[in-house]
Amino acid sequence: MIAASKWVIWVIMEIMEKPDLIIRDARKDELDETGLVMKAAYEEYAAALPSGHWREYEKNIMDVRSRLPAADLIVAEMKGVIAGAVTLFLKPAETPESWPTGWAGIRLLAAHPAYRGLGIGRALMDECVRRAGTRGIETIGLHTTEMMGIARGMYEKMGFKRATEFDFHPSPEMVVMAYRLDLKPA
Repeated sequence: MIAASKWVIWVIMEIMEKPDLIIRDARKDELDETGLVMKAAYEEYAAALPSGHWREYEKNIMDVRSRLPAADLIVAEMKGVIAGAVTLFLKPAETPESWPTGWAGIRLLAAHPAYRGLGIGRALMDECVRRAGTRGIETIGLHTTEMMGIARGMYEKMGFKRATEFDFHPSPEMVVMAYRLDLKPA
């Protein structure tokens, strides 16, 4: 535990000394690494999910290849390491959530636990908003849950508003909450 804590402190100090965050599309040779980063970011929620749901969700999280034909897989790189990722669907018909025509969809925003608190999630979200805006997309939708409080707070600070008509329930005890951000046409 102490060795891991020292490593996390070292990573943070290295990043603070020379901030070199690069936001870009994932390359084919790093898809497995990106899937693992996304899995690591979501593992803290495994125990909170209803029985059996985590295994299916984990498979979905790591299956970055299946999303590539329909989405941008955007990564955050720091010092040559994939520190975070997000999936951006720019064509509403191709989003798993079936957002309305004219919407983009964001899925699986992830910052590796060792890189949290450094603005990675916000930088990835800003890139999603930028890309959607340059394509003339008017609204971005995303889903989150009650247990993802830090992410929800960031979304709300960015101007995302609840869109309860797009909520869904993967199980009776769980609600997946929809949010939307209305963009001005580019």
